[in-house]
Amino acid sequence: MNILYPVFAMTGLTFFVVARLGFLRYLAVRRGEVDPRFFSLYRGYDEPEKLALYSRHVVNHFEAPVLFYVICLIAFVTDQSGNAAFGLASLYVGLRYIHSYVHLTSNIVIVRFRVFVFSMITLAALWAVVLTGVMRQ
Repeated sequence: MNILYPVFAMTGLTFFVVARLGFLRYLAVRRGEVDPRFFSLYRGYDEPEKLALYSRHVVNHFEAPVLFYVICLIAFVTDQSGNAAFGLASLYVGLRYIHSYVHLTSNIVIVRFRVFVFSMITLAALWAVVLTGVMRQ
C-alpha cells in the first residue's frame, strides 16, 4: 500500500477541523456571541468556550502530526513504506480521528489522554521502523 494514503486521510481531517472552526467562528460573530474584534489579536473580548475548544484542537493538528507527515515523506522517498510502516501510519491516523472525535464531543480528558499517548507510541514506532529501514540501506 502507498504510505501517502494515511497522509491524505490525516490532511483531510485537518482540513475538516480548520473549516469547521472557521464556520463556527462565522456563526458566533453572526449570532453576536463574540465580538469580531476579538480575532484581531485573540484577546480583549470573551471567546465562547466551544470556539476556544475548536481553536485549541486546530493547534493540535500542527503539533505532533507534523512529525507524522515528516516520517511518512521520509518513508516514501526512501522506499521504506512497507506493510509495517503503512500499518503504523494507518493506525496513527485512526487514533487521531478518535482523538478528534473525543476532543470535540464528550471531551473526557482521561479518554482523550489515553488515545493521545497511544497515538504517540504508534508514531514513535513508525519512526523506529522507517529509520531502521533507512539505516540498513
